[in-house]
Amino acid sequence: MLHAQREACLSAAQAGAEVLVGYFRKLDPAAITEKTKNDYVSNADREAEAVIRAELASRFPDYGFLGEEGGGSGSTEILWIVDPLDGTLNFVQGFPHWCVSVALWDAAGPVVGCVLDPLRGDCFLAARGQGATWNGQPMRVSRQVGLDGAFLATGFAYQLGDRWPLFNAALGRVFPRAKGLRRAGSAALDLAHTACGIYDGFFELGLKPWDIAAGALLVTEAGGVLTDWEGGPDWFQSGNLVSGTPGVAPELLDALRG
Repeated sequence: MLHAQREACLSAAQAGAEVLVGYFRKLDPAAITEKTKNDYVSNADREAEAVIRAELASRFPDYGFLGEEGGGSGSTEILWIVDPLDGTLNFVQGFPHWCVSVALWDAAGPVVGCVLDPLRGDCFLAARGQGATWNGQPMRVSRQVGLDGAFLATGFAYQLGDRWPLFNAALGRVFPRAKGLRRAGSAALDLAHTACGIYDGFFELGLKPWDIAAGALLVTEAGGVLTDWEGGPDWFQSGNLVSGTPGVAPELLDALRG
């Protein structure tokens, strides 16, 4: 069950990654565009999304598609949600921390998801009700039991805007309790690394559907917890996400809310 969808997800991510690797640290500055202030797109993003879309359409032509660069088309009942390059600023700067994120969603939520980090050779893959794998091996969230001493990830973009005071205040409450806090610049990888136990938890405001569509499934299938910043289920709609182990996530949420 879901084998064909899972294989399509992986194949599409691999096709996109092949394009990106060919561009990494070789981008012509003229090929980089600033969409809004400090929010970039390049020929690499566009070409990767095009090959991902073509691969998925060849396998499941009746499914819809939502991509960061090209927008949406087709069915909204079941659709692929794609970030062809999560960590674009890292990519254009030559910082080696970025990935491809491909997920399939239906009315009940995520169905299959893949986060692929080609530079490290890390492939994170999950299917609803079937668990999650890291390079073909089953993966689980860490055994960290609480926020104190947790190793956490977060993110904040220039576009955070007037939400910065809320985030900054929350950060001030979390920071003293964690043993480490990282901001590496790719929400999809942060979620994948939470799912496999590298991080114990992750939190961010203002994420987009393509940032979290695959990573969210990885976390839940690996035994983790997801909520919005109010402790509810609307993290996908709001983009305000708290995730982590069953012990870390509730304490992290309490700290964020003050």
